[in-house]
Amino acid sequence: MPMKRLPAIALSLALILGLLAGCGTTAVVAVPAPTPSATPTEAPAAQPSSPVDASSGEAVKTGLALITSVGSSTSASAEGDGLAQADITLVAVTVGEDGVIDDCVIDAIQSKVNFDAAGQLITDLSIPVASKNERGDDYGMWKASSIGKEWNEQAQAIADYVVGKTIDQVTGIAVTEDGKAGDADLAASVTMSIGGYLEGIQQAVANAQHLGASKGDTLVLTSTTSLSDSKNATAEEDGLAQAYATVGAITMNGDTITSMVIDAVQASVNFDTAGQITTDLTAAQPSKNQLGDDYGMRKASSIGKEWYEQAAGFAAYVTGKTPAEVSGIAVTEDGKTADADLAASVTISIGAFQTLVDKAA
Repeated sequence: MPMKRLPAIALSLALILGLLAGCGTTAVVAVPAPTPSATPTEAPAAQPSSPVDASSGEAVKTGLALITSVGSSTSASAEGDGLAQADITLVAVTVGEDGVIDDCVIDAIQSKVNFDAAGQLITDLSIPVASKNERGDDYGMWKASSIGKEWNEQAQAIADYVVGKTIDQVTGIAVTEDGKAGDADLAASVTMSIGGYLEGIQQAVANAQHLGASKGDTLVLTSTTSLSDSKNATAEEDGLAQAYATVGAITMNGDTITSMVIDAVQASVNFDTAGQITTDLTAAQPSKNQLGDDYGMRKASSIGKEWYEQAAGFAAYVTGKTPAEVSGIAVTEDGKTADADLAASVTISIGAFQTLVDKAA
């Protein structure tokens, strides 16, 4: 009897082992599910190379415009000293591919150099020339304003008003006969003449190029102005009152420069030894970018590059860098770059360019 039951027992054991083997196979397949492969879903939030910002990644163009006038200058007379005054309007914009203004910053520089009836300068040329935005309440417009707003506040109101508009909409903004805003909403916050600023916005949009900026980047407009090239009149040569302004439109994503445009203007007024202005005050005062090849640096350049090309070369070089890195660019005793890569495209002094970036920070 026991001998006949062995095959049955053996068969039962075989079935049990088969079931256990089947369970083991199922367990092996199920084990990989909770492995670390699910962990990387949080990795993108911890990317240290991506600064936290509001940039959408949608490319925008960066533009800059300078409009300069010396028309308020006057010769010396029995009533008073002569005045060489430069009024420079600065506008920076970012513009979408659809032509809509994404951001806008407006600033201005007003420099004044006095000279006497003998053609001798009487202004301290070492005093820095601050822009109107930098001067803030010290500019003093708010005291005479019917709405109690300073120049920088009114300029910001114009800039804010054009954001979200196309250039056709900007050119369609109503202007009164005396150059002021004809639109009630804009007139509520801007009582100064707006024609020159609208022209600057149009030029900045026309100049705008894709240089690396994205929608949501911070747009900054900076400038540095020197009067140090001014000189007295002599029997051999007219005197010169010159405001040399270097201007930068810079976009930033966090601490990183995403685009930069540089321009400069040498607003110049000549006068003789009798304190009489010899410059045509109605003539255009073009910027260096506007002058282009007519500026004439190419002939004297050791690398055969014009000023506007070298300025663009510096701007391209610093794009992708932080202001601290730009400040750290080594320079020679004469202010030129000591960096071999940068020196291949920029041989002019870069101190003013570095200052523009320092101010942006």
